[in-house]
Amino acid sequence: MTACIVGWSHLPFGRHDTETVETLIVKAATAALDHAGVGPDEIDEILLGHFNAGFSPQDFTAALVLQADDRLRFKPAMRVENACATGSAAVHTAIRSIEAKRARMVLVVGVEQMTKTPPAEIGRNLLRASYLPEDGDTAGGFAGVFGNIAQAYFQRYGDQSDALATIAAKNHRNGVANPYAQMRKDLGFEFCRRESEKNPFVAGPLKRTDCSLVSDGAAALVIADVDVALSMRRAVAFRAAQHAQDFLPMSKRDILEFEGCGVAWKRALAQARIGLDDLSFVETHDCFTIAELIEYEAMGLVPQGQGARAALDGVTQIDGRLPVNPSGGLKAKGHPIGATGVSMHVLSAMQVCGAAGDMQVKDARLGGVFNMGGAAVANYVSVLERLR
Repeated sequence: MTACIVGWSHLPFGRHDTETVETLIVKAATAALDHAGVGPDEIDEILLGHFNAGFSPQDFTAALVLQADDRLRFKPAMRVENACATGSAAVHTAIRSIEAKRARMVLVVGVEQMTKTPPAEIGRNLLRASYLPEDGDTAGGFAGVFGNIAQAYFQRYGDQSDALATIAAKNHRNGVANPYAQMRKDLGFEFCRRESEKNPFVAGPLKRTDCSLVSDGAAALVIADVDVALSMRRAVAFRAAQHAQDFLPMSKRDILEFEGCGVAWKRALAQARIGLDDLSFVETHDCFTIAELIEYEAMGLVPQGQGARAALDGVTQIDGRLPVNPSGGLKAKGHPIGATGVSMHVLSAMQVCGAAGDMQVKDARLGGVFNMGGAAVANYVSVLERLR
């Protein structure tokens, strides 16, 4: 253990017409410093997770964190980006700075503002997280990429529509209890299962309820080395932090295996010296319900091709053997790209501290986080445990 979360903040995700990327950053950064009980002078480094890819006219954003307080001026600040895993890339970069003893306390902010962008442009922006020579003309954009993955999975393992609807319904039900979630509505299995005017097919077998939400939002963390953290109000340790990057072209791998996800999980569990059954819960990257289904298999919860079993048998429900996405996941919470990975770490830290309110998993002790960029290309796993 070399790094600990000592403070955090999380803004509500959704549509924020009166906000800008700058104001979202400032609010999240200020609140995280307050929560940690530290002043700007104590911060050694600043990392900003911001995907952008055309969502914001302001593309040089690392220094915007300094707008939170003049005392942050001249601190090293850098923007980190790795597609939809941008937030976790910033978190893991902070950990490496602390491990290298270049910093004792790092401020990490994740942000994205997507809803001011026209829908067609949103699709083009997100598709940039795929391999354009192969996927650039995919109908439906990034949803189309995962629609093709879902169709291929159905062809190999059979129709999984019941399982996908169960995952969507679970996450929406969990999201009701999340005060930061964009959609706090229990849609129910039947609504998620049936095609309707309000729930049409979007791409392949994926319906609207199978797709995460376009969002604005920000979240922030203060991460410190262990010695500093043990003298502070709270300390949530990284028992593990692993990153496995896979090939960008899907043609170079079996896309139904999410091998990079599996490698990252295997490394993280080994680093933490635990098994999957030791985890109290997992926050995983459900950009689409088919992704969560395949992630069950990649993390080792069920054998390959049997992801549906974890969903249909109730294993991943809030009161199941391994609750998955007690926050409602990206599906209900929303998916402001650069903020997502930071958000997942904030909500997991809240869980292991017993501070998750109505989202709380009973007796949560160890939390797993999986954040993914592209179609299982950038794969980040963290394991969190409360020290104090």
